[in-house]
Amino acid sequence: MLRYTLMRLGIFVGCLVVVWGLVYSGLAPRGLGASNGMWVILLALVISAPISFVVLRKERDRASVQIVERVDRAKANLDANRSQEDDADDTARAQGQAS
Repeated sequence: MLRYTLMRLGIFVGCLVVVWGLVYSGLAPRGLGASNGMWVILLALVISAPISFVVLRKERDRASVQIVERVDRAKANLDANRSQEDDADDTARAQGQAS
């Protein structure tokens, strides 16, 4: 998961550098007034999102498999704890009825 995040961040930073260069060289439009920095960031986000979607498909699939495995383990642990509590409760009730 960390690898995917770092790769996505790397694509964004690369797009940010390219967009910044295009804006300051005059090839891309500048923002209005003091909004130039925000314009560069937003444009880099808009460009990097589809690139990340296509380029990082396999890495995203790996990350989702890891997340599913963690969720399944957590569910299994919860079920195991729940069954232990049920067994302890059944044992206590059986001892209470035997007395």
